[in-house]
Amino acid sequence: MVLNYIWIAFFLIGFAVALARLLQGDLLIFSQILTGIFDTAKTGFDISLGLVGVMSLWLGIMKIGEHAGVIQLFARGMAPFFKRLFPEIPKSHPAGGSIVMNFSANMLGLDNAATPLGLKAMKELQEINPQKDTASNAMIMFLVLNTAGITLIPTSVIAIRQALAVDQGLVGFNAADIFLPTLIGTFISFSAGLVAVAAYQRINLLSAPVLAFFGGFIAIMAALFGWLHRYPPELMAKYIGLLGSLVILSVIVMFIAVGAWRRINVYEAFVEGAKEGFGVAITIIPYLIAILVAISVFRTTGCMDYVVGGIAWAMAAVGLPTDFVPALPVGLMKTLSGSGARGLMVDVMKTYGVDSFEGKLAAIIQGSTETTFYVLAVYFGSVNIKKTRYALTCGLIADVVGVVAAILVGYWFFK
Repeated sequence: MVLNYIWIAFFLIGFAVALARLLQGDLLIFSQILTGIFDTAKTGFDISLGLVGVMSLWLGIMKIGEHAGVIQLFARGMAPFFKRLFPEIPKSHPAGGSIVMNFSANMLGLDNAATPLGLKAMKELQEINPQKDTASNAMIMFLVLNTAGITLIPTSVIAIRQALAVDQGLVGFNAADIFLPTLIGTFISFSAGLVAVAAYQRINLLSAPVLAFFGGFIAIMAALFGWLHRYPPELMAKYIGLLGSLVILSVIVMFIAVGAWRRINVYEAFVEGAKEGFGVAITIIPYLIAILVAISVFRTTGCMDYVVGGIAWAMAAVGLPTDFVPALPVGLMKTLSGSGARGLMVDVMKTYGVDSFEGKLAAIIQGSTETTFYVLAVYFGSVNIKKTRYALTCGLIADVVGVVAAILVGYWFFK
C-alpha cells in the first residue's frame, strides 16, 4: 500500500512540476518525459531478461546444494547460535528448524526459498504464542533478524551490475567487487538489529555460541582489513573482486563436488533449480518496469534533482561530503520496497555509471538493507498479528545503521 502511494506521487508530482516548467517556457518537457518513459520501460525489460541466465545458474546450483544436503548441514551448524536467541521456543519444536532454514536460505541468496520457510516459521511460532493477536518475543526477534539478515552472496545485485556493464560497454568488468563491502554492511546491520531486540527482551548475548559467531566474523573482517588497507583504492577493488569471485566459484564447486560424492544426479538437480530461476527472473519484469517508469517521470521533470540537491545542501552545511547523496534514495526506498529500491539502484547506475563510486555505493546499500515494512506486513499478516509492539522500531534501527554502514564501508573501499 505504501509503495502504491509513492508510485502515484511520483507521477502526480512530476506532472505538476512539468506543467510549471511548461508555463515557464519549456516546450520540450512533455516530449522528454514521454521519451524517458519508453526508454526506461525497454531498459526494465532488458535488465530482467539479462537476469534470466544468472538467476537460472544460481538457483540451479542452490538446488544441487539442497539435494546434496549442504544447505541442511549449514543450517545445523547455525542451530546453536539461534537457540540462544529464541529461549521461548521449546526444544525440538519445528519452529526452530524452520527459522534456521529461513536464515540459511537468506544468507545464501535463496530469496524464493526463504519466504516460504519464513511464513512456515511464523505459523509455527504462532502455535506457541499465548496471545494470538500480539507479536511474541520470538516472532519479533525472528522478523527483525530476517529484515537485517546477513547476505553472504548478493547474487541479484551482482547480476544486475553485470547486465548493466555489458550495456555500458565495460570490458573485463568484475561485478563481484562489491561482495566484501556488502558483507560487512549486512553484518553491521544484523548486529544492530540483534542488539536492539536483545535490549528489549533482556537476552544475554555473552553466551559462547553468540560470542563465537561474532568473534569469528570480526576476526575474518580484521584479517581482511589487515590485508587490504595498505593498497590504493584501485588495487583494493581488484583484490575485492578477486575475493568475491573466488568465494562464489568455491561455493559452486563445493556444491557440485558434494553432490557427486553423494551420488545424486547433479545435472538433473541443476535443471530443476534453473527452471525456477527462469520464473523468478521473468516475475520481476512488471515490478521493475513499473518503478523505473515512475522514477523516470520524477527524474526527467527535475524532482529527483531537487530531492538530492536538498540533501546535498544539508550535508554540505554541516561539513560532510556530498558524493554519496545520489545513492541515498536507494536506502530510503529499501525500507518500503525491494523492487522500488532496485529500480532506484538501476537508475543511479545508469546515470553515473555502474563502475562509478555512486553506482557501487548504491549496490552496497541495496545489499546492506532490507524491506522492513514489507516483511513485517507480510509475515505478521500471515498469522493475523495486530499488535506488533517494538518490531518496527528495531527493524528501522537496523535499516538506518545498515545505510550508514554501507556509506562508510563504500568510502573505505572505493575512495
